[in-house]
Amino acid sequence: MISLVTGATRSGKSEWAEHLAMRSQKNVIYIATATRYPDDAEWEARLQKHSDRRPENWQTLEVPIELAKSILEINSDSAYVLVDSLGTWLANLLEESEESWIKIENELLEAIQVCAVDIIFVSEEVGWGIVPEYKLGRIFRDRLGGLSRKIGAIAGAVYLVTGGYAVNLTQIGERLP
Repeated sequence: MISLVTGATRSGKSEWAEHLAMRSQKNVIYIATATRYPDDAEWEARLQKHSDRRPENWQTLEVPIELAKSILEINSDSAYVLVDSLGTWLANLLEESEESWIKIENELLEAIQVCAVDIIFVSEEVGWGIVPEYKLGRIFRDRLGGLSRKIGAIAGAVYLVTGGYAVNLTQIGERLP
């Protein structure tokens, strides 16, 4: 099953996804999409905070670019894959041309539909504010919004996390045509 957990910054979306992974009783493979920047202490502290929350028996893969390939290489039906996060992964690919991005996005969508594992994605909600003044910000917002919508369309469960609460949109919402 594919699941999507989306929400604002500091809403608790990663914690909710981690809770769902623990609740699965499966072997969790945590895919961290962040790129490490050892000279950025604040960034490294954020990554460490996420790492400290994870149980020691979870396998962690650092995958800043090759997400589709990494998912396809996991071939255990007893695994539960948690990808945190789509926004960070997309930021690592932001310089890609539109044509290249479409290819990368399609590869990911194909990979998650053929993989033999339960997978949950964490994604940031970035489109609830003003339209960014700068081009790269608009590209990021549009690509992440589009990717989240496409994953949501094939997901069995979509959660919105805000203010420390998770709402299962697939139970109370109606899927767009």
